[in-house]
Amino acid sequence: MRSLFWRILASFWLAIALVAGLSILLGHMLNQDAWILSRHPGLNTLAEEWTRTYEEQGEDAAQGILEQRKHQYHVNVQVLNEAGDPVVRGTFPRRAAAFEARQNNDDRRLPWRRLTDEYTSPKTGETYLLIYRIPHPELDAWHRDSLLWPLSALAIALVVLTLFSLLVTLSITRPLSRLRGAVHELGQTTYQQNSLARLAARRDEFGVLAKDFNRMGSRLQSLIGSQRQLLRDVSHELRSPLARLRIALALAERATAEERERLWPRLTRECDRLEALISEILVLARVDADNASAEAVDLNALLANLQKDAQLACPEQTVKIHAEPQLSLKGWPTMIERAVDNLLRNAQRFNPAGQPIEVQAMRQGERIVLSVRDHGPGVDAEHLRQLGEPFYRAPGQTAPGHGLGLAIARRAAERHGGSLMLANHPQGGFIASLELPLVPGVTVQA
Repeated sequence: MRSLFWRILASFWLAIALVAGLSILLGHMLNQDAWILSRHPGLNTLAEEWTRTYEEQGEDAAQGILEQRKHQYHVNVQVLNEAGDPVVRGTFPRRAAAFEARQNNDDRRLPWRRLTDEYTSPKTGETYLLIYRIPHPELDAWHRDSLLWPLSALAIALVVLTLFSLLVTLSITRPLSRLRGAVHELGQTTYQQNSLARLAARRDEFGVLAKDFNRMGSRLQSLIGSQRQLLRDVSHELRSPLARLRIALALAERATAEERERLWPRLTRECDRLEALISEILVLARVDADNASAEAVDLNALLANLQKDAQLACPEQTVKIHAEPQLSLKGWPTMIERAVDNLLRNAQRFNPAGQPIEVQAMRQGERIVLSVRDHGPGVDAEHLRQLGEPFYRAPGQTAPGHGLGLAIARRAAERHGGSLMLANHPQGGFIASLELPLVPGVTVQA
């Protein structure tokens, strides 16, 4: 298994190694004549010091400086003027000069390294050519000493950078490991919201990701719980009509022809109830499963069509609509139509004859509120919270239905990022209000 930890750590180490290698390579490239002349303690100030001594104190004092440098640093020096003649005797023996001439000045075959440096006197303007010859052992020893501090500093830098890389790598891989564990728990439906509490407290990108993951996990757990509860409720609700159908079929098998004729309407009625229940369950499932793109919804036209359908379905009930002109939002028109239609049908079940069902639509800030009010008995206050849950019906209700109409309306509102508000009207009756944002999925506070 290729761990992200090792890949990130290897990337840091590779970058560090490349920087260190390039630094060493650059140092070697700079380790030429100019580098040695400017850094070697026996050469870096010799030209200036010799010229000043020669011009102020004469040849003997200047020769003494060269002798001192030879004794201290094993450096042989020749000084030539502009004509190429020796200015002082120097410290390079004649036999060594003859040997060098026989080797055709090939530094690779000589036991020393030869360097030249020109220096112009600021006092007299005379230019001198200084020829240095440093034995290779002396130069190698100086290289070792001169590179000791840079190599030590480089080693310390590598250790510090390694520790820093380790901390950075751990700061990346540890949160990922926690997120991986949370994903595994979520897949096993054992996710606990406080499992990422410490990670969510961070102020970096991982903290934001953990907060979003907590919200997603909480939402998924809620959906899973609601789906399980829905499955239990569906199985319970389907059991009753199926049991009645089975009893009716058993009676039909033993009945006479005349008795069967009386049983057929009962069987048909139970089949119709079962079909209506399954249809409502499918509508409830489609609200969550619909992945179509949102589009512009003309609420005035939608409400007008629903008013006609409601009058046809229940002619004795009057539906009055009070809507602001040119009301529109972006959403899923089928869902909104189903939601309002269910609210209207729910109102028709409880609204007394002779009293109109009032539908209002108005804009409030960045939301649109659709409300449906009936003049029925209303609902006891202790049962208002549970209204809208699938298959829940308030005690004492005798009107037909399966308790899915308000659940469908609530799911449609939540799909748009809105909400369904249920309450008893202060002047009597019951009022259900859909609060829908102008843009789906975004809840905007007024």
